[in-house]
Amino acid sequence: MRIISGKYKGRHFDVPRNFKARPTTDFAKENLFNILNNIIDFEETAALDLFSGTGSISLELLSRGCKEVTSVEMDPLHFAHLKKCAGALGDANWRMIRDDVFRFIRRCSSRYDLIFADPPYALKELKDIPDLILAGEMLNDEGILVFEHGKDYDFSEHPHFFRHIAYGSVNFSFFSKSKE
Repeated sequence: MRIISGKYKGRHFDVPRNFKARPTTDFAKENLFNILNNIIDFEETAALDLFSGTGSISLELLSRGCKEVTSVEMDPLHFAHLKKCAGALGDANWRMIRDDVFRFIRRCSSRYDLIFADPPYALKELKDIPDLILAGEMLNDEGILVFEHGKDYDFSEHPHFFRHIAYGSVNFSFFSKSKE
């Protein structure tokens, strides 16, 4: 896994072979961040990465200068990998939380400018995640939720949906509370 751009550009992190996570492809990640570059100012952004897995998105957010990145991951192997990456990077703006994402969403009192969620595509509650995030106070009013999902989901009728992009089997749906 490599960091595509920013101050840590080119850094590589080995992902253990026994990992269950499906990392976002470099092609999809690069295109996603090209879009985000035109929407947000990373240096002014507090970001949340739900279902962090390999940490690929968190690392990219840190590399691009986010003032704060919080990663939430439940799996102990994945969380250990995140801690190892954090130790190698030494970036004080990265906070990791080992917790169930649904429990975290219910208890979260922090607010974020950007929330990225990449749940397992087979997760039975997948279709409910945008509503759970948008119903709470964790996304700032002008904030953006980027939701990665498989091709079997269409959120275009959601009242807070404003954009969809697909790169092969990787789909990103964008939501904002200000987009009604």
